[in-house]
Amino acid sequence: MAEAAKQQRADKVLKSDAEWRAMLTPEQYQVTRRAGTERAFTGAYHDCKTPGVYACVCCGTPLFDSSHKFDSGTGWPSYWQPVAAEAVAEKEDRSLFMRRVEVLCSTCDAHLGHVFPDGPRPTGQRYCINSASLKLQPRGEDES
Repeated sequence: MAEAAKQQRADKVLKSDAEWRAMLTPEQYQVTRRAGTERAFTGAYHDCKTPGVYACVCCGTPLFDSSHKFDSGTGWPSYWQPVAAEAVAEKEDRSLFMRRVEVLCSTCDAHLGHVFPDGPRPTGQRYCINSASLKLQPRGEDES
């Protein structure tokens, strides 16, 4: 277990605030580095049906597969599970006078969205994720 924790820390992507600002659009920066939220039904992927893998826009870590995507009716891309449990991290979020579970990229700590216990089977989870935090890698294309 300690070895896995060391490995995760060694793989962390750390950049200065200036570096994040330089590589991201203003919306991507606000969402991923400042825990912002895009307006419902405005993100590029809320209604996207293209098969592929959704990766972190900040570091490229694969996060969600299109085969786990579903229409939650919320206006944000929703998934019933990440590609791997270790791809995302979760932490309590008590902002906006609510108690929620924030979802972060485990590699670079980018804010992705929140997870709720009202999703479909088989997990019952709804990972409600901002399009601005994702980059779709369509199936069949180079995923580098």
